[in-house]
Amino acid sequence: MLKGKRVGLIANGASVTSDGTPSAAALRAQGVRVVRLFAAEHGLSGRLARGERVRGPRADVVSLYEPGHRKPTRADLRGLDALVYDMQDAGVRFWTYISTMIYAQRAAAAAGVTFVVLDRPNPLGGDLVAGPVADLPDTILSVAPGPLLHGLTTGEMARLVQARSRPRGRLVVVPMEGWRRDMTWDDTGRRWVTPSPSLRSAQAALLYPGIALLEGTNASDGRGTGRAFRKLGAPWARVRPLLKAADVPGVEAVRSSFTPHPTPTGPHPKFNGRRCRGIALEVTGDGVDTFELGLRLLRALRSQRGFEWLLGGASIDTLVGTRRVRQALDRGASAAAIIASQRSGVAAWRRTRAPFLLYD
Repeated sequence: MLKGKRVGLIANGASVTSDGTPSAAALRAQGVRVVRLFAAEHGLSGRLARGERVRGPRADVVSLYEPGHRKPTRADLRGLDALVYDMQDAGVRFWTYISTMIYAQRAAAAAGVTFVVLDRPNPLGGDLVAGPVADLPDTILSVAPGPLLHGLTTGEMARLVQARSRPRGRLVVVPMEGWRRDMTWDDTGRRWVTPSPSLRSAQAALLYPGIALLEGTNASDGRGTGRAFRKLGAPWARVRPLLKAADVPGVEAVRSSFTPHPTPTGPHPKFNGRRCRGIALEVTGDGVDTFELGLRLLRALRSQRGFEWLLGGASIDTLVGTRRVRQALDRGASAAAIIASQRSGVAAWRRTRAPFLLYD
């Protein structure tokens, strides 16, 4: 379909084939004219620090992570026959790549350019749907519809978004072969290729939906240790409540002390150079709702002296797309109660997404 066509490609360092060939090279080898590259957060390499401005190093590279330039303009798409999206998703709404895809899909439709998604696995699997539906104004952390953990692949999300968009544009999804909804990343047998500086393993991807909630607090989510999202703590933290909170089937938690240090991809970690008390986590079983695990840990931290919400709570509200989660925690609600309050939204989303699923 794309042979001989002029194509723009949204990709980064994790956009590779099973033998490690970058997707741009693989497409060119098949006669596709990749004439323009588009970079999301973390840049073409996938190694820039979180939130760092992405600047196109060459005229044929367009940044989609610049203030005021989150989506391709008509000028960016001029002369293209198709815009191809090939990025590894994390299965969570606040992962900015899924927002970039939706922005780009809408821009391509408006410009009359075919949008092509090269589908990739959701590392959480396709069965885990959890968390709140966003009710705050959209930011790049909250564009995707549905609960925080949407349970879709990027191709499935693109199909759903197209049905809701006007104009709809032309969408082509190239599906995977052999993937099932019950597969997390390890079940695929594929090597994990780091899609962002901190998501360095399939374990980190599994824990990310819950441990990343700490970004809205003055506790560390392990950045600056080489094991982001697999460790958490703070100099003021009491470890026993954290171990108790993490005592759920399918999760192994142990005491861990760590000292964050700056890295090129994380130059400003929380508690730089200070020893933190906390825990290290590993998912050892199937079907673990790591968002609920994150709520349990957040509640354990919230009750400790020294805890603070960043920006008075605005940080976590923006992250999850609603004030309801923080307000419930401030009222002392349990993680189970918060999850129960989200069940109707989750059930409605499962019905909404059903016509757009590509895999059993």
